[in-house]
Amino acid sequence: MSNILIKNVQIVNEGKITVSDILIGDQRILKIERGIDNKYNAREINGENKYLLPGVIDDQVHFREPGLTHKANIHSESMAAVAGGTTSFMEMPNTKPPALTQELLEEKYSIAAQSAVANYSFFMGTSNDNADEVLKTNDNKENVCGVKIFMGSSTGNMLVDNHLSLDRIFRESELLIATHCEDERIIKSNLEKLRSTKSMLEASDHPIIRDAEACFESSLMAVQLAKRNNTRLHILHISTAKELQLFTNLIPLEEKRITSEVCVHHLHFTADDYATLGNKIKCNPAIKSKENKAALWEALLDDRLDIIATDHAPHSIEEKSGDYEHAHAGLPLVQHSLQLMLHQFQQGRISLEKLVEKMSHAPAKCFQIRDRGFIREGYFADLVLVDLNQPYTVNKENILYKCGWSPLEGFTFPATIAMTFVNGYPVYENGRVDASYTGMRLQFNRN
Repeated sequence: MSNILIKNVQIVNEGKITVSDILIGDQRILKIERGIDNKYNAREINGENKYLLPGVIDDQVHFREPGLTHKANIHSESMAAVAGGTTSFMEMPNTKPPALTQELLEEKYSIAAQSAVANYSFFMGTSNDNADEVLKTNDNKENVCGVKIFMGSSTGNMLVDNHLSLDRIFRESELLIATHCEDERIIKSNLEKLRSTKSMLEASDHPIIRDAEACFESSLMAVQLAKRNNTRLHILHISTAKELQLFTNLIPLEEKRITSEVCVHHLHFTADDYATLGNKIKCNPAIKSKENKAALWEALLDDRLDIIATDHAPHSIEEKSGDYEHAHAGLPLVQHSLQLMLHQFQQGRISLEKLVEKMSHAPAKCFQIRDRGFIREGYFADLVLVDLNQPYTVNKENILYKCGWSPLEGFTFPATIAMTFVNGYPVYENGRVDASYTGMRLQFNRN
């Protein structure tokens, strides 16, 4: 791999924007300073009028492999990821079969080692009866991002509602525990009430069925379990104003034992959008009212919410069509998450520095990822070069998801991803992905 020298680029990193040159070689950032002389036989890239950001680290994606590859696989979705500036992903265990044993977990790593264009990690899955298997991950905590618990409805055998199992895993896990929090009892009750009053449910009923109370009660239980056991807890895809009282901004992220994530679709869409997009934006937890969206933005900017992610969850268009109750929940987002947030920057809602903090720095800190998430000498060169003066419209021709659709089709972003570097290699350039490249398994600084 040849050296690369990016000249005169605006580097967004650690709360500052500075114009500099950056030299990349041997997978890492070798030098950051003005006026680097190209005596390294490096490929030179003109960065004038462009911004260089640390690659996005997405801590929640569903790439569907193994078992559900008719709608996605690790190769296809990682290609979409790098096209959108995401250089590392952490994938969820609800595949088929679900990653409920150490052997099944390692099989996913083996697949990624052959096919992932981005860097990768995979969560260990939990059920009501695999606590012994989950806790074996303690012996491999430098190589696995965390343990995932569905404390709400899920596919297959992954709903964990046995309090003895929950308490043991929260008490004994040495890894970060990431939770999907929705109370199944409340959801079922809301569903039955609506069925008794309506002959046909529709997408706009989704936030009524999976309401704020269902989210709050489950998140509250997770927080209580974590506080009782001093667990390192990370609650995924916060979607309600009510849940925000569970989180603090009074201590630095590195000192928090309980952290939180918000997803781009909960920051972009509201319940009003069901009228035009219907089942295409059906997801769990549900996209809710504009009041919730406003509260999420406030909490993101004041640091009660720590990370921005996607919960990228592709389904075929057939699986999203038809009646509400049979339409699958989830939407594909990983190719456009950074552009969505750059749109919010152009709208004056968030600064570039804060955007980078939430999409790159914070995931690296939260998961203790080794040598990634920042533009620092000696760190892996996971970088994304952005052109804020080049609009980009989402259409069928440039969507890389295997499912072939996006809820953002027809939307024009104000910015284009010019290049993406994974471990110093230009995997995305001029609108094309180098599908021959394979990323690296993420490593974690854990004692």
